[in-house]
Amino acid sequence: MSTPVHCDIFCTVVDNYGDIGVCWRLARQLANEHDVAVRLWVDDLASLQRLCPAVDPLLAVQQQSGIEVRHWTLSFPEVEPAQLVIEAFACELPERYVAAMANQQRKAVWLNLEYLSAEDWVAGCHKLPSPHPRLPLMKYFFFPGFTPQTGGLLLERDLLARRDAFQNDPQAIAAYWQTLALAAPRPDELRVSLFCYENPVLPELLHAWAQGEQPVTCLVPEGRVLSQLAGFFGQIQGGAGVAWQRGNLRLHVLPFVEQESYDRLLWACDINFVRGEDSFIRAQWAAKPCVWHIYPQHDGVHMQKLRAFMNLYCTGMQPEAAQALRIFWEWWNGEAGLASGWNGFRAYGSMFRQYSQAWAQQLAGNSLALNLLDFSREIGRMRDFENQAGRET
Repeated sequence: MSTPVHCDIFCTVVDNYGDIGVCWRLARQLANEHDVAVRLWVDDLASLQRLCPAVDPLLAVQQQSGIEVRHWTLSFPEVEPAQLVIEAFACELPERYVAAMANQQRKAVWLNLEYLSAEDWVAGCHKLPSPHPRLPLMKYFFFPGFTPQTGGLLLERDLLARRDAFQNDPQAIAAYWQTLALAAPRPDELRVSLFCYENPVLPELLHAWAQGEQPVTCLVPEGRVLSQLAGFFGQIQGGAGVAWQRGNLRLHVLPFVEQESYDRLLWACDINFVRGEDSFIRAQWAAKPCVWHIYPQHDGVHMQKLRAFMNLYCTGMQPEAAQALRIFWEWWNGEAGLASGWNGFRAYGSMFRQYSQAWAQQLAGNSLALNLLDFSREIGRMRDFENQAGRET
């Protein structure tokens, strides 16, 4: 089977913008770099609009960035399933659509795109088949990941070249700060982006920045954490455009921006605090030191996932630097510790910068979109061979 001509991606927005952020990036990359006709089925168009302001949340069908965007509702229409069907993050496909897949003479390649994890078991589960309990359909698990034994990460063809061009152009960086109504950073200033979930230790970190010797400018995209930040500065509320000062900390609230603008923020800042999955990966492509706020789970499983990534990421890192990173990341994610871990983390800033550049380069050869298409072709060829063999017997 050649590269799939048509692809359906199904996404339910569970919380925040991680699920739809990944699906929107994947849809655009398949459409714009690989000439795939993509239909994106999403149940919450308002969330997609935050990432793509041109989206009209009232339209059932619309074209955006070369993608057919469909509002996924309970009354699912009768449509012909695509050749490649991507069920994102174990969302349950409409029964009507699954029945239509079962009735196809040439069955669709059906993939369950899983959540990102660095845990060891992922490699063993990647590409495993899962037969439907009643219908003649096979679904395959497809795991993103950080090693060649997994599906890789979303990376646009020209992203790293655009990043390098931006980061090596002082005029481009200065012009970017002007778009945010900010002056260029002072020589002794630390510029930090902060994108996180509500966090009980956030006030301690803000206090460490405010009382520290180094001026810190913190740039925060507008979101749910804003009430916590306002409370630290003695304010009741705030919104995009607000700036607050306390000690050596100055905080600016930015409007929630589309994905390309967020990339430039990550490229321009010295350190990036990110959350979930999508912004976490983009911070790694930025090749700057980052701090991950993993999505918290009540049973504590998220800490296993956090440590699995740290184990992988810190391989080859100087032991003292790795220890400083572990202490601060675990504290940020709710483990016992002190905000003074920030000072230990900052002490290895130049080393983390060099390491993050090498890490991004190491990951760059494993593209999720390419791997996904290659696997779909592999499944197609296997089925064609089996069908041919069946006819000959």
